[in-house]
Amino acid sequence: MMRYEGKFEVFDSSSVRTYPLKDRPSEVNISDLIDENKVIDEVDSNLSGDLEELASKVVEAKSQDKPVIMFSGAHIIKNGMGPLLSSLIKKGIISALGVNGAFTIHDFELAYSGKTSESIPNALSEGLFGFAEETNRFINQALVHGNRLRIGYGEAMGRLISGEPFPEKVKFMYPEVSIQYSAYKKNIPLCVHCAVGTDIYHMSPYFDGEALGGCSGRDFLIFANEISKLVNGGVVIVVGSAVIGVEVILKAISMAANVGKPPKGITTASFDIREADLEQTSKNNKNAPSYYFRDIKSIVTRIPEAFGGAGYYIKGDHRETLPAFYRSIVRRSA
Repeated sequence: MMRYEGKFEVFDSSSVRTYPLKDRPSEVNISDLIDENKVIDEVDSNLSGDLEELASKVVEAKSQDKPVIMFSGAHIIKNGMGPLLSSLIKKGIISALGVNGAFTIHDFELAYSGKTSESIPNALSEGLFGFAEETNRFINQALVHGNRLRIGYGEAMGRLISGEPFPEKVKFMYPEVSIQYSAYKKNIPLCVHCAVGTDIYHMSPYFDGEALGGCSGRDFLIFANEISKLVNGGVVIVVGSAVIGVEVILKAISMAANVGKPPKGITTASFDIREADLEQTSKNNKNAPSYYFRDIKSIVTRIPEAFGGAGYYIKGDHRETLPAFYRSIVRRSA
C-alpha cells in the first residue's frame, strides 16, 4: 500500500484477495474477434453518406501526410472489433491512438490468456469482481517500472507485451491480438488516459497511484503533442469514449491553440449509438438533451466550428459502423 500520513483513515488494500485469471469465467474469447480480412469482402447495406464522407476524409488526410488520431473506449475490444484498429495501425492509417484504462485491461487479458470481460453481476455480490491476479499484478508492475524509467503508460504496456522483462518477463499466449503491442511495434503513440479509481487494477495491493499518475500524465503530454500536429488539418475520431476521450481531446486542442498551433480545417467525428439533435447543439441550446452529451457538444460541434472544420456523428452499433468504416477506408486506399 502507498505510504500515507494524512489525518483520515484509508482502506487497507493489503488484505485484498486475488485469484488466477484462468479460473475466472469470461464473456469474450479470442474466437469472438472479427477477421479483418473477411470484412473487406462483405457488402454494406444502408451505409450512411456521412460515414462514406468521413472515410474519404481519412484517406485524403493520409495521402497528404496529415494526422489521423483516434480515441477509443474499451467496448470496441469487448465487441470483438480490436483487429480493425490493429490493422489500421499496421497499414499506417492511424498516426496516434488514445485509450482509457479499461481498454488496456481487456487488450492485456486477450493477449495474455485469450479471454476477457467478467460478468459483474455474478462476481460483485461474491466480492470477486476485478480481482484476477495476473491482470492486477502485471499491469501495476509494468506501470511502477515504467514510472521509474519516466516513460508513458502505453509504451510500458507495449514493452511488456512484446516480451521485454518489464520488470519480469511475462508469457503471453496471443500477443499478436494486442493493439498495445501493434502500436508499440509500429512506433505509433498509444496514449492511456486514466482517472484514479475507475479501473480494476486500482483495487489491489499492487496499485501505486504515483506510478499510474506519472505514466498516464506523460501519455497526456505525448497525446497533446500529436494533437499539435493538426495545425494544417487532419482527422480526430472518438469511438465510444464519450467522457474521458472527449475531455482529453478538448484540453489537448486548447493547449495546441494556446501555443500557436490551432487545428485549422480539422475533421472530427464521434461513433456512438445515441440519438442526437446536432442542430440544437450547434445553437448552444441548453434545453436540448444533446447539449449534455460531451461528444456531441465538443467533438462534433464546438471544435470543428471553432477551427473552420467539419464534424460528423456516426450513429449505430459499433459492430456495424466500424466494419463498414474500415471497409470504406481500405477500399479507398487500394
